[in-house]
Amino acid sequence: MSKKHSQFDVVVVGAGPAGYISAIRCAQLGFKTACVDNWGNKKGQNSLGGAHLNAGCVATIALLESSKIYHLMTHGINDHGIYAGNISLDIGKVIRRKDHIIETFAAKIADIFTHHNITYIHGKAKLLNDKHISVNSSEHPTSSILDAKNIILATGSSPIELPYAPIDGEFIIDTAMALNLETVPETLAIIGGGVIGLELGGIWNRFGAKTILLEAQENFLYLPDHQIASEAYRIFKNQGLDMRLGARVITAKAHDNKVTLCYQDQHGTHTLSVDKLIVASGRKPNTDNLAAPEANLLLDENDFIHVDENCRTNLPGVYAVGDSTVLGPMLAHKGIAEGIFVAEQIAGIHNPINYDALPSVIYTDPEIAWVGQTEQALRAIAEPIKVGVFPLNANLRVHATEPQNEGIIKIIAHAETDAILGVHIIGAHASEILAEAVLAMEFSASTEDLVQTIHSHPTLSETLYEAALALKNRALHLPL
Repeated sequence: MSKKHSQFDVVVVGAGPAGYISAIRCAQLGFKTACVDNWGNKKGQNSLGGAHLNAGCVATIALLESSKIYHLMTHGINDHGIYAGNISLDIGKVIRRKDHIIETFAAKIADIFTHHNITYIHGKAKLLNDKHISVNSSEHPTSSILDAKNIILATGSSPIELPYAPIDGEFIIDTAMALNLETVPETLAIIGGGVIGLELGGIWNRFGAKTILLEAQENFLYLPDHQIASEAYRIFKNQGLDMRLGARVITAKAHDNKVTLCYQDQHGTHTLSVDKLIVASGRKPNTDNLAAPEANLLLDENDFIHVDENCRTNLPGVYAVGDSTVLGPMLAHKGIAEGIFVAEQIAGIHNPINYDALPSVIYTDPEIAWVGQTEQALRAIAEPIKVGVFPLNANLRVHATEPQNEGIIKIIAHAETDAILGVHIIGAHASEILAEAVLAMEFSASTEDLVQTIHSHPTLSETLYEAALALKNRALHLPL
């Protein structure tokens, strides 16, 4: 049987945030568009949204919200004069709520695809050359060939596996599996104290698991500003997270319904026995078997797709966006911005991405969020800077609404021009507060512009205003 050929203006490979958004924008611009994706949910059904929706950030946020409510009901609700007895946890229902959120949003993406006449093909795609993609689908016995004038690769990333901690799916699990536990383990260890490990640790710690984070690096959270990271370490330690830095795991084996770990730190070799082990040691690009050898798609030494500043690969008309490229960090909104940028570029519109104003968020409680440069990076290059710090517990709205009012907001500005160089926050709704700072940096605002902007009172957004005032020694709700 001959292979079926279908022709499109654009074929997008991958339906995570970078992929489905680029497909939608291409369709909006009038291109005949197809999107190929092979994700299947735990029910064995096709599901748009990629790892971000199905087994990543969205699932994490849903579980975090449930864990915060449970923790409040069992620990802090009495402070509001509200008393409740017989509080119990049905973790299965918690997981089903999370799954319903995912299924609902995946269905909305499918509806948008239908509205824009985007052809969705469930299957495994392979780049044959700069104009052709083959698709193998379980629904069709014969692979099909897609002809495309332009191709956008948005294949995302997946958890890194460790040879000394092999995933068995029951006792030693990866980060996706950690979002589907049907019981709360009494003891839980996590290899990796980075963003994902910290997010998962906070969730299961609130649900009642004795949680231990084993981080090989001596420093805690090296990406954010050091002052923010130090504050985060103090807060999370007080919440009960057992964070062991400089702890390099050597072996992990499951036996007798337990996992035994052996790890080394500066004090020697230690053994640890837990009910579950989560491997959260980072993510790798999904580029294995993505392209036929004769396609000559250029990858770097870590299997990321090599692209230029316009997200172009070495093949004409073939672009790559999101987690699988060498450009920028693995962030959903970075992939979304790149997907829109490439779609518009194909249409002859050039709106370059400002990677210097790219926000980052860690979805813990409290949240950690930042944009721009850190104080330590600026000091290292002897940049003349001034710093303003405002504690969130000096804000009236935080006191009135947040059970945990710890955290700080920090603004770094150029000492001579007053340009905003970085904003760093740990605190309730940090990601939402940060949006104003990102907008300010995008429009090259100064800290004086923030001071001159009237903020509603009382609001959380006032903390950014107060931090800008603190930079000038004028904070209104702090003593001099």
